[in-house]
Amino acid sequence: MFRKLFNLLVVFAVISLACFVLFFLQSKDHFSFIVPKSHFVAEGNKVFSWGAKQDVKQAWVRTITVESPSNDTTQRPANVTRTLGPCPETPPNLVGPLYVGFDFRRTLEDVRTLFNSSLKEGGRFKPRDCIAEQKVAIIIPFRNRHEHLKHWLYYLHPILMRQQVDYGVYVINQDGDGVFNRAKLMNAGYIEALKDYDYDCFVFSDVDLVPLDDRNLYRCYDNPRHLAVAMDKFNFRLPYQTYFGGVCSMSKDQFLKINGFPNTYWGWGGEDDDIYKRVILRGMSVSRPNYVIGKYRMIRHERDLHNEPNPVNPDKLLHTRWTLDRDGINSLKYTVKAIEKDILFTFITVDIDAPPA
Repeated sequence: MFRKLFNLLVVFAVISLACFVLFFLQSKDHFSFIVPKSHFVAEGNKVFSWGAKQDVKQAWVRTITVESPSNDTTQRPANVTRTLGPCPETPPNLVGPLYVGFDFRRTLEDVRTLFNSSLKEGGRFKPRDCIAEQKVAIIIPFRNRHEHLKHWLYYLHPILMRQQVDYGVYVINQDGDGVFNRAKLMNAGYIEALKDYDYDCFVFSDVDLVPLDDRNLYRCYDNPRHLAVAMDKFNFRLPYQTYFGGVCSMSKDQFLKINGFPNTYWGWGGEDDDIYKRVILRGMSVSRPNYVIGKYRMIRHERDLHNEPNPVNPDKLLHTRWTLDRDGINSLKYTVKAIEKDILFTFITVDIDAPPA
């Protein structure tokens, strides 16, 4: 008798539970206890949660259909538009110190394959889940350095993505075999990048320098920023306190305040010191990361052909105070010969009227 009663109770419990589940699944608000409605965003006929703590229940909720099975469209929920907030001051996915090794078997096509789905044409990227505070153009003065470029792209694109930078990469290629002029190419890069997008921050980088710590943020600060403060070439120290070479960043306002870079430093040497003097003469100072975060590894190479040290350049530093206002972005002249939009970068070839080597 007791066993029969127990069996009846079990059957009743199973039937009750089945009815409850059926009723529960037919209710349109049956998941509201898992994630507050304020955390939902509609996309098509799916509902996705965002901004809430990630857990198993939330992952389960991601694929729920929210459309009514009936033909009555009044029963369908209105579309909800997700409003992106600003990216955090400190990007959450940074890893800190990095291992950097240059595999010379790697090809540009290998690198292109890696980032083909992550980048837009021209080497453009912006974070999907937040709005970057700054729009950053990366300017690389260039000539005959394709071997170095592939390594730079391989390492810098992931770093910039983790830093949640809204950025574009511009390789400014000097046309012809005349004497190289790094500063004038960077001026041209500034002008050409602004034709593409309303950038408000500019990072000027040599193609052979890769950061060894992704906490070294490629962005602009209250003062011009010198990023490459500790290169392996210099035993991870500044060669001298006013050194401003390798990689630096400036906001649009800071760049215009110093009239851009000098156009008259042909060959190697002097232009970085001129830029530093311009910053100081305009009442600004130079900020830097510390020697741990500011480490860089240089891709070893022979000095570029037609970029030999110019003995005339050091003397020009004595006149920066007087040349600043007339030698710079306001006196820049160049001709664009070609623009190529690769998935990894925008390659702009310019004629800067270089003297013959």
